[in-house]
This record gives sequence, C-alpha cells and structure tokens, in this order.
Amino acid sequence: MLKYFLIFLLTIWMSGCHQQESYTLHLVGDSTMADKKDPELNPEHGWGQVLPSYFDSAVTVVNHAVNGRSTKSFIEEGKWDRVKAQIKSGDYVFIQFGHNDQKSKDAERYTNPYTGYRNNLKTYVTEAHALGAKPVLFSSIVRRKFNEEGVLIDTHGVYPYVMRQLAIELDVPFVDMQWYSEQLVASMGDPKSKELYLWLEPGESSYKPEGKQDDTHFSKYGAQQMAQLAIKEMKNQGFPFVKYLKAENLKTNN
Repeated sequence: MLKYFLIFLLTIWMSGCHQQESYTLHLVGDSTMADKKDPELNPEHGWGQVLPSYFDSAVTVVNHAVNGRSTKSFIEEGKWDRVKAQIKSGDYVFIQFGHNDQKSKDAERYTNPYTGYRNNLKTYVTEAHALGAKPVLFSSIVRRKFNEEGVLIDTHGVYPYVMRQLAIELDVPFVDMQWYSEQLVASMGDPKSKELYLWLEPGESSYKPEGKQDDTHFSKYGAQQMAQLAIKEMKNQGFPFVKYLKAENLKTNN
C-alpha cells in the first residue's frame, strides 16, 4: 500500500511541475502602441495591437495604450489608476511614451523632458514595482523624416536619452525602440519605408478613401515589423515569456 501511495504522490507532484506558466503583459503608451478600432478594415495598427499574435495562450497581452496620450495626460485622466487596479504581482508593464510629451503647444500633454517626463516615468516604474510588477521602458519609435539628401532625421530630441538614463538609474529593463526602428527605416530608405507607415493613395483603402500621408503611425505590416524588433530585443535580454513565442508567426511576418 505504501508503494502505491508514494506513486500517487509522485504523480500529483509531477503533474504540478508540468503546469504551464502564465504571464500578463500590460501595455501603457500612446497611439503607436495602441489598439485601433475596426481592425479588419482599418489599415492603421499599433505595434501593441499585433503583439498578441506572436505568443501562445501562456502569455496574455492587455493593451491599455491610448491615442494621443503623454506620460502626463495618461496619469491626469485617471488611466494609469485604472491600469494599476488590474496589475497583479509578477505581471510585466511595458511603458512607451514620448511622441505627445513633445507637444510644447499643448499644456495638457507637454512635459519638460528633464523634469516632468522623467518624473512621470519614474512614477510609472516605482508604482508598478510597489504592486510587485516588472516595468520595462521602451523608447519611442522613429518618425519617418528624411532630408533632401536621403538621411533619416531625428525628431525625438532628448526624450529617448532621458528614458535610457532613468532606466540605468532605476535598474529596469530598457528596450531602445528608437535605435532599432531607426536602423530599419534608414536601411529601407525613402520612399520604400513608406510601406511601414500609413501612406495610402486616394481610393487605396475603403476605410480611408481620401488617402493618407502619415509618417508616425503604422500600416499592419509596419506594426508587425516594429513588434518583431521589440521581440528580438526581449529575446536578447532573456525575458522568460519569450519561450512561448510562436515561431511560425515570426517567420510568416518577416
């Protein structure tokens, strides 16, 4: 009887050991990360919108990013409080702001990079840590801006640098999406890099029949490429949830 009882206990223990882990990734950011309405028709996509397609059921992506928000407005509108109410210990919080913090003619969104922006980012990180979560800082993805000589020009100023330095100071992971997207866009050049962004000829899309020339927001293809840049760096940094990536989707979207 003892033998069978021990076998039973061993079976229960082994069953517990083979239970699949689960991870939740909370995304906090602006329109370049956000989900877009009418995804089957809308040609615009955020990179966070396509991120779930790369993971199996062990990873849940909760996209809280909202169009037009800065580190400041996301907090002041109560959106960060609503995210915190959903965070559980062990969750990851991906934080990506900068595009709208730069808008110096908009008092509701603008932040001084060295003061307001830095301290707002610090608030996200420290409050996520207080909830037992794991914050990760992501610099902003480049805007597509080439000069007459075909050189890709920076539009973000010191904001990515401030974020990078804060990540070092607070000892949190940093994914330099500006650097990786800059390499991609520059390598494609102008005009081929328009494929990554929301460039549409009139009549090309029934959703936007008037056409569009947008060097900030992404096509579905562009969102996939940006998501894969993020994933590549997550793999390089050894995030544990990358073991649940779907290899076939990475190959399909390359």
